Amino acid sequence: MKSASDRDGAGSVRSGMAGNGRAAVPGVAAPAPITAAEFARFQSWLHRISGISLADHKKTLLMGRLGKRLAATGMHSYGDYFDLLMNGARPGELQLAIDLLTTNETYFFREPAHFDFLATQILPHRREIDPLRIWSAASSSGEEAYTASMVLADTLGLGQRWQVFGSDLSARVLDTARRGHYPMTRAEKIPQDYLKRFCLKGTGPQEGTFLMDRSLRERVSFAQINLNANLPDIGMFDVVFLRNVMIYFNIETKRQVVSRIIAHMRPRAWLFVSHSENLNGVTDQFEAIKPSIYRLK
Repeated sequence: MKSASDRDGAGSVRSGMAGNGRAAVPGVAAPAPITAAEFARFQSWLHRISGISLADHKKTLLMGRLGKRLAATGMHSYGDYFDLLMNGARPGELQLAIDLLTTNETYFFREPAHFDFLATQILPHRREIDPLRIWSAASSSGEEAYTASMVLADTLGLGQRWQVFGSDLSARVLDTARRGHYPMTRAEKIPQDYLKRFCLKGTGPQEGTFLMDRSLRERVSFAQINLNANLPDIGMFDVVFLRNVMIYFNIETKRQVVSRIIAHMRPRAWLFVSHSENLNGVTDQFEAIKPSIYRLK
């Protein structure tokens, strides 16, 4: 591979999402639309395991993401497929369903004002006693974590002590994150200077892709974590990104998730949420610095 800043010959790569989910498999009849009772079972189960509240109008989304799995497993209804998930008759199917229902869109340098604030307002005033640690708490396929690592490498340099940790509920997207290997179409929002310095362009059979530089991949780690359950021992963090995840939680789940995260934040640590989210009614343990940017009191 070579520098990824040259975009010529970039190939298009489909995302790993399930598409419309209703495509027919030869010899298998298309499943019937999901019933209200079947949807309620999925709603209850998904909230129990992930904290995600699936609104009633999301039936089409659920059918779109799981429809192909019904065809692939030979199930004729969503109720039959739910029973298959619960009885464990098909190993791996439960995790696959979780992956499909909890994977959401992400991209490099999403909400770039957050990364500007990190570079100009947080990093210059960091404590140098311990390695600076950043947690991308809903990292999906890793773009947020690697964006943070590029900002750290650019602002602090590779000679300084810093780490980035990413977590997600989906095992499938974490596999992509650990590889750090993406279609070139995902590089649109990465600054050209960063592309040249931190990304390697694929050649030959890897044409149309890019790989995060080893110097960054060695500083970024990932683990499967359910924010809706007791957290493992992941240490303490100076900055936490909890973006575009609370919008799927009800107020009580938000409170529980944020409380768990606070337990892993160092004194006066920073929290970023998305611009469509806030901590109103969730916790009073943060000082609002700017919209979507908070600091632990």
